[in-house]
Amino acid sequence: MRINECGQITIPQEFRERYGLIPNAEVQFVPDENGLRLVVSPASRAAAIHALYGRKHFDRSTDELLALLRE
Repeated sequence: MRINECGQITIPQEFRERYGLIPNAEVQFVPDENGLRLVVSPASRAAAIHALYGRKHFDRSTDELLALLRE
């Protein structure tokens, strides 16, 4: 892997999928005794969870939706 002139690298798709690095994810480089670690920022994880578990608004009430399911 090489760093281009703009200081960018491409993270292989296998790693992006394995570690949940979705487009526009916020990441941080954290120095440690072995060099640098790339970590997903807590705010980015919270946004991803919110996107998965967001609320859907319907034009019908809960009772109306349950009645439809029971039909």
